[in-house]
Amino acid sequence: MEFRRLGGSGLKVSEISLGSWLTYGGYVERENAVKSIQTAYGLGVNFFDTANVYEQGAAEVVVGETLQGFPRESYVLATKVFGKMGDGPNDQGLSRKHIIEQCDASLKRLGMDYIDLYYCHRFHPETPVEETLRALDDLVRGGKVLYVGVSMWTAAQMEEALAIADRYLLDRIVVNQPLYNMFERGIEKEVIPLGERKGIGQVVYSPLAQGLLTGKYASRESMPENSRAAKLGADRLKISGERIEKVQQLGAIAGDLGISVGQLALAWVLRQQNVSSALVGASRPEQVEENVNASGIKLSPETISAIEDILQP
Repeated sequence: MEFRRLGGSGLKVSEISLGSWLTYGGYVERENAVKSIQTAYGLGVNFFDTANVYEQGAAEVVVGETLQGFPRESYVLATKVFGKMGDGPNDQGLSRKHIIEQCDASLKRLGMDYIDLYYCHRFHPETPVEETLRALDDLVRGGKVLYVGVSMWTAAQMEEALAIADRYLLDRIVVNQPLYNMFERGIEKEVIPLGERKGIGQVVYSPLAQGLLTGKYASRESMPENSRAAKLGADRLKISGERIEKVQQLGAIAGDLGISVGQLALAWVLRQQNVSSALVGASRPEQVEENVNASGIKLSPETISAIEDILQP
């Protein structure tokens, strides 16, 4: 496993990190969830991601209980705040009240004294950015949170947050968690350039396009049983015939390199130096092992050019 700095901070995280969306506490049984975390840790993954809204806290419980089997200083744990956690008017968003209360609730579910990385899960236009940043700064100063990040914020929203943090000497965001893969490249135009200039790393989610880039979908009509596509639907996961055909072409490139198409997709994401880590999900330990083996793969300019030819609309 190779490691990269988390944005402009001094924290080192594994190139491949393990998430828990739609898995732990959800349709993946607890035994496989636990084994996947343990397998990842054993293979060098030190970066684990969850959120309070994943199965309404159940994912945090599974992740926290499993990680307690390892030395606390040996891993980096991330969770998030923003989503709806109750029926009250203040049970979601990025107000001071919601952030402080949900941080305490997450720590209780995780069984931890502190959170390494605390994300604002989305941007909240109803809350002043200064209010959000002051609440997060208080959590950092109080030792409950070590680093602060955001998820799915635009470049303009992050620039505003950085300006406010610098003006009032508040803790700066060091990471953004955006969608990024071979088919979803929206962050390349503004978000990555901003990150490179301002020291905000990208921890990208869905680098395998919800499993499409593993090559397991032969057609829209034959979805593997128990796969995400079978459960959520091909349309929701943007699995089209055109994309399936492109994955098959990418498989030929991967075969020539002696790697899987999934490993090719992860190596392609990690070609971006601003990407601190590629966040993968896993329903079985074997999937973790294959994904972890993508760390350290370097793609030649010729290979990247061949991939670009395939990815063109």
